[in-house]
Amino acid sequence: MIKIKTPQEVKIMEKSGQMLSEAMWGLVKAIKPGMSEIELDVLAERLIKEKGGESGFKKVEGYKHTVCMSTNDVCVHGIPSNYKFKNGDVVGIDCGVYYNGFHTDMSETVVIGGTSKQVEKFLNIGKKALEEGIKQAKVGNHVGDISKAIQDIVEAQNGYSVVRSLVGHGVGRELHEDPEIPGYIHGKIEKSPLLKEGMVIAIEVIYNMGKSDLTIDDDGWTLRTRDGSLSGLFERTIAITMAGPKVLTP
Repeated sequence: MIKIKTPQEVKIMEKSGQMLSEAMWGLVKAIKPGMSEIELDVLAERLIKEKGGESGFKKVEGYKHTVCMSTNDVCVHGIPSNYKFKNGDVVGIDCGVYYNGFHTDMSETVVIGGTSKQVEKFLNIGKKALEEGIKQAKVGNHVGDISKAIQDIVEAQNGYSVVRSLVGHGVGRELHEDPEIPGYIHGKIEKSPLLKEGMVIAIEVIYNMGKSDLTIDDDGWTLRTRDGSLSGLFERTIAITMAGPKVLTP
């Protein structure tokens, strides 16, 4: 069931989202060669606590960290390890904040140090797809309008693919709520959920430089590209308002 938030609840989520955004950009600024994934995870929790929030991901049963790390061919849900970042690594940081009964969710992918034009293009396409997906998150549109915007941009590139087995989602009192927000067309757009004022959703661009197929590591969490290609992840929490999409994690 899709849960509609009251204006007061959206304000709480906006505050949560601001905490998350500030923490995320702090992580992006701090990440550097020689730093380990686990060090970044520890920093994430400290930044969130300093702002008055809690780690949203630690409330997921069985998960013990504040961030999920997606380094190079890791797509999502990577458990932070002692791996130390190197120049050229492509790193996705996925993080959530829990505040006053509500979750927000956000991710960003960066490259450590210098990069190639190929990688720069790959990340710019993900950012553009997220931007265009957010533009479609307005009253009267359907979830499928968001999905189409993302897929059209990502898969217009030779060889790039949207991951089919993972999707965006509603967010609120639970980290994952209805509706699902695929990054690809699934059935007729007009048959997908209608976007209404008060809905809050996490729009995710989950895509690979190669094919969409994934494998899972023995840890039961870490999902990687089957063909070893780079993966990217961009996500924002969005409130659907009469004035248009409101980004709660800017």
